Amino acid sequence: MKIAVFGPERRVGMLAGDQIIDVNRACMKYLKERQNEPRAWALAVAIAPADLGPFVESGPKALEWAEKSVNYLLHEAGDHKGITGAQLIWKASEVKLHPPKPGLGTRVCCAGGNYAKHRAGAANNRGQSVTVEEMAQRIRDEGNWGFWKVNHEVMGPEDDIPYPSRTHLLDYEGEVAVIIGKRGQDLTETQAREAIWGVTLLNDWSIRDANNPPRAMSWNLNKNFNGSTSIGPCIVVGEIDPQNVPVKTMVNGQLRQDYSSQEMIFSFADAITHISRDFTLIPGDIFSAGTGAGTAMDSSKLVDGKLPPDLFLKPGDVVEVSSPLIGTLRNRIVPKSAA
Repeated sequence: MKIAVFGPERRVGMLAGDQIIDVNRACMKYLKERQNEPRAWALAVAIAPADLGPFVESGPKALEWAEKSVNYLLHEAGDHKGITGAQLIWKASEVKLHPPKPGLGTRVCCAGGNYAKHRAGAANNRGQSVTVEEMAQRIRDEGNWGFWKVNHEVMGPEDDIPYPSRTHLLDYEGEVAVIIGKRGQDLTETQAREAIWGVTLLNDWSIRDANNPPRAMSWNLNKNFNGSTSIGPCIVVGEIDPQNVPVKTMVNGQLRQDYSSQEMIFSFADAITHISRDFTLIPGDIFSAGTGAGTAMDSSKLVDGKLPPDLFLKPGDVVEVSSPLIGTLRNRIVPKSAA
């Protein structure tokens, strides 16, 4: 099942081929017409909410009602209108898809240095000599680490990304991310896997030329600026293994990244278990896996001790993070003044 957020009201929709269906209003129609429910509107609001945050919190029941309601609409109903005459089905290309982010206060946690080829490429281009296998062991020895993204506004597919004024080296990081569907803390690995609600794509936009000071804690400004996170185009629920997702990143049609989440050193369950110690996770939290090889940073050799700008992003560039299992997250870099 592919769940998206669409339209001016940012409603939950189900992607079916080239169509998107309003889940909440399809549920109303199912309850009214198939089950003769006199309180169809109120009941649908409770069991298949139109807002993604409550929809995720509702758990398997919301997904069950979404599936049966959409199947009824597509295959059994006499028409495709809602109980008040509202449109229920659109061509996906004709509506605005928003970031599938559950709630305004969504927390985004990103794994750091979790792919050996990415880390090895960066190290070797800076004068070290390390194999991918050696780097993988180094990552394991260093232990599980990462950082938080705290943007109020997360960007979605086709949204413009403003070029930050404090960088000359803006980088892309195409990643696989999961959405948490259960509240819990001190989770075991089994519980962590069961807590995953769905899988999406994320671009961890990163500043490379204003490094944080070498302190245990910092403002982490390289990873937090307006537009520094984009996710989408949808969340795939119950269909794919988050540890086996192929990812490609294209910049202006040129292939830059081509890897699989199979290459993660620490799995999603590892990260979720680690973070949940003494810390309560809530439905809607997002965990991103880290990025594979092919970023501008790990593909660039130092010149006179500095990263050359050639492979880094510039206003006008179009970045597409895609997976055949999920879809394409496409964003254009624009001047800050144009955003």
